Amino acid sequence: MDIKVLGSGCTKCSKLESLVKEVVSEQGLDATVTKVQDIKEIFAYGVMKTPALVVDEKVVLAGSLPSKSKIEELLK
Repeated sequence: MDIKVLGSGCTKCSKLESLVKEVVSEQGLDATVTKVQDIKEIFAYGVMKTPALVVDEKVVLAGSLPSKSKIEELLK
């Protein structure tokens, strides 16, 4: 699984990255987590609000910081 956290480096973006890494570790998922901060790359996904979460090249969340349980749901 390829997971990308899209964001400029704001507090919410950093928190999302931390939560995603926690969930991946706790669930024992075979996943790579990458942080994308390049605006052009973020816009290439059609994302206008960050933080955003991309799983296997599909945007599954944009513009909010979800709960840990919601992240678990999104990664299943």
